[in-house]
Amino acid sequence: MSDPEPCRIKEEEEPCRIKEEETEEHIDFIEEDEDNEDDKFVKAENTPHLLTEGIVLKQKDQKCFPCTECGMSLTSKQVLKRHMRIHTGEKPYTCTQCGKSFSRLGTLNVHRLIHTGEKTHTCDQCGKTFLTHSHLEVHHRVHTKEKPYSCSECGKSFKYQSSLRKHQTIHAGVREHVCFMCQRTFITAQALKNHQMIHTGEKPYMCVLCLKTFTQLSHVKGHMKFHTGEKQHT
Repeated sequence: MSDPEPCRIKEEEEPCRIKEEETEEHIDFIEEDEDNEDDKFVKAENTPHLLTEGIVLKQKDQKCFPCTECGMSLTSKQVLKRHMRIHTGEKPYTCTQCGKSFSRLGTLNVHRLIHTGEKTHTCDQCGKTFLTHSHLEVHHRVHTKEKPYSCSECGKSFKYQSSLRKHQTIHAGVREHVCFMCQRTFITAQALKNHQMIHTGEKPYMCVLCLKTFTQLSHVKGHMKFHTGEKQHT
């Protein structure tokens, strides 16, 4: 369902500025209609005075509903109710399988697929299946080589927004991950995790040919070249 257009206000009034409610990534389920009778929607073609190219509009009061916590204006009482859970931390939807709770029904519906293992979305390029259409769309970038997320600092592009966010910490220079053993700081949590293996002696990566173990996967890949005879770059 497309996002509702900003509500129409009389010309002498200051227009409401409707901001799109933040949604979780990879959610493509339609949430159940929890609106009461006063919040029902009508088709615009049935109400010529509300005609806006067939988009669904409120039949009654077309008002903005402001959040008292952050000032964001929402398009309906129901949308405001969902938005308020960001501030209250309320998670009314609980998975009956594992007990994990969620703030939105759509998120719970996607989560349930983890338990059922149902993957109905199939890639027409390689046949790989996915839980949601959104996951399939992201996967398509493997085939198209599309990298829609670009760093404003250096121009480097990434397939995933999460990868861009991690990359941007390099430019910010924020080293918020601290080793509790030696107080050394790192930019990413993964870098800290790799470092801590020095203290713990953990070597989780093993060569399948000689059983030698390593602290990092990249070290295993480099080691494997000795077995294959592939020359390493110096």
